Amino acid sequence: MKISIYGTGYVGLVTGACLAEAGHHVLCMDVDADKIARLNRGEIPIHEPGLEEIVERCVSSKRLRFTTDAPAAVDHGLLQFIAVGTPSSDDGSADLKYVHAVATQIGSSLNRYAVVLTKSTVPVGTAESVRLRVSEALAERGAQVEFDVASNPEFLKEGAAIDDFNKPDRIIVGTDSERVRKLMRECYAPFSRNHNKLMFMDIPSAELTKYAANGMLATKISFMNEIANIAERVGADVEAVRQGIGSDPRIGYHFIYPGCGYGGSCFPKDLRALGWFAAQAGYDAPLIRSVEVVNQRQKKTLFTKLEAALGGVAGRTIAIWGLAFKPNTDDMRDAPSRELMAQLWEAGAKVRAYDPEAMRECAQLYGERDDLRLVESKEAALEGADALVICTEWQEFRALDTDLLSGQLISKVIVDGRNLYDPITMREAGFTYLCVGRPS
Repeated sequence: MKISIYGTGYVGLVTGACLAEAGHHVLCMDVDADKIARLNRGEIPIHEPGLEEIVERCVSSKRLRFTTDAPAAVDHGLLQFIAVGTPSSDDGSADLKYVHAVATQIGSSLNRYAVVLTKSTVPVGTAESVRLRVSEALAERGAQVEFDVASNPEFLKEGAAIDDFNKPDRIIVGTDSERVRKLMRECYAPFSRNHNKLMFMDIPSAELTKYAANGMLATKISFMNEIANIAERVGADVEAVRQGIGSDPRIGYHFIYPGCGYGGSCFPKDLRALGWFAAQAGYDAPLIRSVEVVNQRQKKTLFTKLEAALGGVAGRTIAIWGLAFKPNTDDMRDAPSRELMAQLWEAGAKVRAYDPEAMRECAQLYGERDDLRLVESKEAALEGADALVICTEWQEFRALDTDLLSGQLISKVIVDGRNLYDPITMREAGFTYLCVGRPS
């Protein structure tokens, strides 16, 4: 099939690469000329395991191409996927200006039947607003061209997106058209060989399913962090509690690990948008608001514990392991590390930081600062540091050289935001070890 994708960010690039790998002919369009030039040179602007190799293969086979030419993209695809960003507005709503701009562009150039699909995470009602803008642009030209609009939300985890796309739990399609159903079965046939993964439903339900999924996952994280904070105050061990509740099949073990809060491009933005459009529909959603309130508070606990353990951080140097919001990505959007560094700098501390993938991203975000040193290894981060804070559970942080730490950390204080180590072992080794929800 010929497929056009608008937006070469995380969702658009992964979607385009995986569809091309399956045999479709994909043209990815973006208004960012520099990004398209980089992609045409084989440079991947994001870190996602396995993505670079797939893009290289598909570009070589000419099944995947990149362009800034919007009319060419409209002309190319029978399926037109909108995968542009939907950032948060000041009031929490999803900003749909990029989605609507693509819809207008499609209507301005469309000359034969196509299916316009919203792949971006968008609030309920967006498909109808896309339909309206395509129709308006067609009417301006005096053109009568048949088209359909459908919802096909993505469910990709950063760091595991290739597997998620190639081996999906489900493929949600919102449509009221049998013609669209047939085309989507053809599009996703390579990903449904084992058993049918496609789930067809009405468009509003498909749009809400994406928000409901992210809302549920974020709720589990915030709930477990609440339990961890209670455990700290009553002398319980949240790790034992986690195993106790996880053994119940109605709850399960997924997403019940306490920590220093969630981040990334999805959960924070989508929770705010869900609360906003619930209010627009006339419903007050206190649980949704509370999930985000708990998460923002949880991000601040790293600094609170560190400051208490050191008796203040002014003039201190703090080592940070992990800058990305999760392992296997370089994404620092809403990452706990960013909240921590802001608090440290405000209090007069300096930071020595290391992350296996997010160093370039951190340098772009903060530039040159006297109070930030980005170093080449986890060991280098410890040099001259008073204390260590762990923000991301990268695999290379899991095996700890306690002798090295003892020789490097001036105050032997470790604040572990991801509960990587055994508290008893760490304290027997002479460290002040502060984690999340475990006895001190």
